[in-house]
Amino acid sequence: MLRSRILSTGMYVPPLRVTNHDLSKLMDTSDEWIRQRTGIEQRFWVEGNESTSDLALKASELAIERAGIQKSEIEMIILATLSPDHEFPGTACFLQKKLGIPGIPALDVRQQCTGFIYSMAIADQFIRNGVYRNALIVGAEIHSKGLEKSDRGRDVTVLFGDGAGAVVLGAVEVKDPKKDSFLLSTHLHADGTFAEELWTPAPGTGNSKDRVGASELEQGLHWPRMNGKTVFMHAVKRMPEALNEGLKANKLSPADIDLFVFHQANLRINDMIAKQFGIPEEKVFNTIQKFANTTAATIPIGLDEAVRAGKLKKGMLVASAAFGSGFTWGSAIYRF
Repeated sequence: MLRSRILSTGMYVPPLRVTNHDLSKLMDTSDEWIRQRTGIEQRFWVEGNESTSDLALKASELAIERAGIQKSEIEMIILATLSPDHEFPGTACFLQKKLGIPGIPALDVRQQCTGFIYSMAIADQFIRNGVYRNALIVGAEIHSKGLEKSDRGRDVTVLFGDGAGAVVLGAVEVKDPKKDSFLLSTHLHADGTFAEELWTPAPGTGNSKDRVGASELEQGLHWPRMNGKTVFMHAVKRMPEALNEGLKANKLSPADIDLFVFHQANLRINDMIAKQFGIPEEKVFNTIQKFANTTAATIPIGLDEAVRAGKLKKGMLVASAAFGSGFTWGSAIYRF
């Protein structure tokens, strides 16, 4: 049975540490307010002209090195991001150039917080069908350059950080499904009915005769907007649904999972999911306190952090679930 498995992980965040106290100097907020509502204590932001593909490159090189393969052995690049280097071409192409591995397919995935799970699902299909043997999967974001750092943008700005996480997926012949490391299943969903509940209206072709003009800028349409109550309500419903779907598909119970690595949008969401499934605290690995929400990068960053912390080891059964704008949501079950 030819399947895909995670060969390695890698991550990178920029050096500038931004605390809640730092944000309180820019807008009407406080450390207590942010911690109580989100669990976030700090985040990391880029400086200067550092780009999303720059962050992706550092995470990717680390993952490739740890996989014990050469860059030339990577046969496909999938990069999930909502903060591309440029409007076009895709950021995966800029990453490919910096990695120095031309000729192979390079694909951007624009599924926001669920982007990494979508990317894993896509790569898994190519690998299990024998098309490619090694795929580089990256989640990378630079939010700090696209946040409205004022009272008007406060509710969104306090949530996000910059960073990148990467994994190398490699082909494996599974002989013992109860012991061998491989991606058991992924489960993907979306509902565009709620696309405007969490979005950035401009630039775009749906506003006026131009992609962006003075009117859009004056209205602040180039800044992200969120209906926080609606997003929270759907997240606490959809993530458990996706998680339960993955468990049922593999005839597993929450007790069978060794570690849960969820998307990091809000600590309250993850705590509610854990309580709902009766998951002990030590089985849920959270990073939002340290890195905030890095969107497509939260799960791969979490995997790398868990490995380095000794919480995630080879052979452990892992469950991930995510929810994000679109709305999109999904889950993945895999033996690491």
